[in-house]
Amino acid sequence: MFSSEQSCWFIRKVICWRAAASIAWAVLLLPPSTAIFVFLSKFSVLHPIQTISECFSMLTSATAIFSFILLCGVIIMVGFLNFEYYTVIPTIACSKIALFGQLLHPRQLVNSLVHCIMGMIVAWCSAVTIGFRYETLGHPCAQTDGYHQMCLNEYHLILLLGGAFVGFSHSLLGVIHNMNYVSFHTVQQYKYLRFKGCLPLVVRCSATQALYSVRNFIVVYYFLGHIPRTWICKTLNLHLGSSAHPLDSIAGLLDLSLLYHLWISATFLLFTWYIMLLLFRIFLTEGYSFPVQSSFTEDADHCLPKVLTEKQPMLLKFLALQDLALLSQHSPLRRCEVFSLSQPGGHPHNWNAISKECLSLLADLTQRLVAYHDTVATNGRAKSLSSGSERKTSSETSGTEDFMSPRPTAFMKTPASVFARSIAGGQQSPLTAPFTPDLDSPFMSPALRRLAAPVEQGSPWYGTVQSPHIMRRVPKLWSTSTDSQVNGSPPPSPASVPSDKQEPSKPSFLAQFLQNRREQVLKPCLKLPEASSQALFADSQAHIWALEGLSYLVQASFSEDQFGVVQTTLPSILSCMLVLQEAVDRHFKLPHASSKPVRSTSSMGDSTYKTLRFALRATLKTAIYRITTTFGDHLNAVQLSAEHQKRLQQFLEYKE
Repeated sequence: MFSSEQSCWFIRKVICWRAAASIAWAVLLLPPSTAIFVFLSKFSVLHPIQTISECFSMLTSATAIFSFILLCGVIIMVGFLNFEYYTVIPTIACSKIALFGQLLHPRQLVNSLVHCIMGMIVAWCSAVTIGFRYETLGHPCAQTDGYHQMCLNEYHLILLLGGAFVGFSHSLLGVIHNMNYVSFHTVQQYKYLRFKGCLPLVVRCSATQALYSVRNFIVVYYFLGHIPRTWICKTLNLHLGSSAHPLDSIAGLLDLSLLYHLWISATFLLFTWYIMLLLFRIFLTEGYSFPVQSSFTEDADHCLPKVLTEKQPMLLKFLALQDLALLSQHSPLRRCEVFSLSQPGGHPHNWNAISKECLSLLADLTQRLVAYHDTVATNGRAKSLSSGSERKTSSETSGTEDFMSPRPTAFMKTPASVFARSIAGGQQSPLTAPFTPDLDSPFMSPALRRLAAPVEQGSPWYGTVQSPHIMRRVPKLWSTSTDSQVNGSPPPSPASVPSDKQEPSKPSFLAQFLQNRREQVLKPCLKLPEASSQALFADSQAHIWALEGLSYLVQASFSEDQFGVVQTTLPSILSCMLVLQEAVDRHFKLPHASSKPVRSTSSMGDSTYKTLRFALRATLKTAIYRITTTFGDHLNAVQLSAEHQKRLQQFLEYKE
């Protein structure tokens, strides 16, 4: 998977050690967690002193030591799975069918099976720790022909099955909530402070999720509990005890002591796993300082300009971009190395490599946004976007995906030349720019049909030009029609639109019923617009750091760049940012693109990827303002196109 020598040193010397450190700390935190669990499971209000003595005797017994060894093995396995399945770019399912396919993926099925087994092991350790009626699976129940018959202890069985069910649920929720997604915090904190701040969230999520899992497990066991119970009895040659209330009955499941021990065991299981996940995220996203340049040729691959061009692993690229953003803000000495010239030769190799990679990232995002907008404008709905765990974020060229590759001339194009669409053949209505809707589509809304209907001759708007203030009141379904104004051609007059006085026939009841049924059937297969927008910006954290790094370096170059190396690429930087801003503004005019999702506080899944598009838009505007406020009127001498000069003047006058 990681074939390059660069990636090998990073995995061997950085990632593996960080993962091992997170596992070691999780194991060190296991004894106090186990002690708290033992105390809560044996706590009695009427006998507090007896509870404390029982806890001490239990924690020092051989059974507790063996259980602790098993729990350490489970923690190590959970850490290994976190290391194997983590990603810095979330996998976003754009439809219910896609999400269902992720859950049924063979790799995910193996992961769910392993979590089931680990959940059962933790449940067994919990049952042995609690003791009393949960301690063993079988117990002597009767004496016939001189020997005791062994009967099934259903309390022990239900605790084991509960652990397996919680492990399976945790695996499924990990896919649904993207728990393997590792995000980077905006504010850099020490590891201890981050852990201390997130610890209440871990406790709350563990207790809440355990409560929901126990509720679901009780329902499942009520209907299907007899199946594993019968199978265990036949396999182990155990007999069913003559219990007054079987546990797969309402009276048996309403045992408050049983429910409490199920919940406390599930909470302990999830708490240990969430602690492992939290520590893994904290250690893996810790900042790493790459040298800007090195005096030794064997260390050249470890330098920041070289690391930025690497594509695998993605964590390496993200840490390099994070380091670039930090050094551009807080490290004057390292900025001087970026602006320095090579000896001999006097070439700004460091700045050229860094700026080229950052501009390539921004151009790649621009091309993706343009392609997505054109797809929406052509078809009325988005195509399927590949949202794999390792989305391309650099200047990797591809023959089959030409729009993903950056073009050298893309930096100097105006927004009109990038977004303009040629309209061929005869006179077209204003609705043809930027797209022509399919009015016969079953997914076309009635509101769009009314907007697309031709203007009647008797209408007061017939033959007149509407005011732009009135035109703004029209609902913006996809984007405003600006191509004709940009290209300089006047918009077609409404009088040239042919009118059709025939009233559209109202569909019959049967046709309307079939159309509604078709929409209900196809609804799980259709792409969710908001999910499509989230998938488009899934890797935007890299673009945010690229914008911050470039803008801060350009700002610092005003006083620190002694050789003027930044001035040679300033036109390309400004053009790239302005084109990207035009693309982002157009994207936010699409439906559901500007709707902010509600953040969930009851799950350990990181949902920051859902708001990356808003962070990117704010960072992009801030980056342009950072440059314009620093250089001021000096930017009027920069060679830019007329459209870019006009847009840049808006920033200089603080009108954006």
